[in-house]
Amino acid sequence: MKDNKKKVFTIMITSFACIAAVLFLMPTVLTIANSFMTSSEISANYGAMYGNMTEDTKTFISEDVNLKFIPDKVSASQYASVLFKSPEYLFKFWNSVALTVPITMFQLLTAIFASYGFSRYQGKIKSIIFFSYIILMLMPYQVTLVPNFLVAEKFGILDTRWAIILPGIFSPFSVFLLTKVMKRIPVSYIEAAKLDGANEFQILFRICLPLCKGALVSIAMLVFIDYWNMVEQPLVLMKEADMHPLSVFLSQINTGDVGLAFAVGTVYMVPTVLMFLYGEDYLVEGITYSGGIKG
Repeated sequence: MKDNKKKVFTIMITSFACIAAVLFLMPTVLTIANSFMTSSEISANYGAMYGNMTEDTKTFISEDVNLKFIPDKVSASQYASVLFKSPEYLFKFWNSVALTVPITMFQLLTAIFASYGFSRYQGKIKSIIFFSYIILMLMPYQVTLVPNFLVAEKFGILDTRWAIILPGIFSPFSVFLLTKVMKRIPVSYIEAAKLDGANEFQILFRICLPLCKGALVSIAMLVFIDYWNMVEQPLVLMKEADMHPLSVFLSQINTGDVGLAFAVGTVYMVPTVLMFLYGEDYLVEGITYSGGIKG
């Protein structure tokens, strides 16, 4: 009787998970499939969404929209327009890369040294600073956006990439997570390294970082995805539209060719999807084993 109940429960949970997965993946699959449609097919299926538009307003009319997951005719014309005929989309893409990659790399580098200090040394000052990190991490970015704007204006970096990169480098998110991981490393490992004559840098790079490899990759993925999708920071801290990343520009291309919106959206997803496919094992390891040391 218990076995039957367990099987029914397992079937119900599995069915719910499958339905949730399908619903979650549906917008992504729809975007990719529609990016290979011809312009005429996209207009026939989605033209009703934009039937009454002006330069300043967009009114949705009540006609039914035909959602299609399989194109009648596969066409790469949308990608040809995005990659070769409309260079502004690629410029926005590289703007995203120029902002996200430095933030991810240097935030992780900052977190490595800060987390090692927080995990290795004790004291009231350290506790106060780390508590401040937690408070800052719990605050939504919109709360600190105005202070960031004022500081950037004071230092003369407003309307430049540095206004976004510098606050991103010193974000507390990575420091907080990596500190928790490094605290899980057994003290016996570090003491053994000291007995062998290792200094602090050798302990960090030969003991701690190899054990935190899964956590480092996980944190890098989360930071990259977070800043790859940022919208508020560029809109507030950079007035020049030419410097905005693709995440900001995606909301504007819908006012034009809907087909290009699908193609650009698909191109926009490529880096994050590739990163997830490459780092999936590390992500699971970082969450489950907390940097290689099972909890």
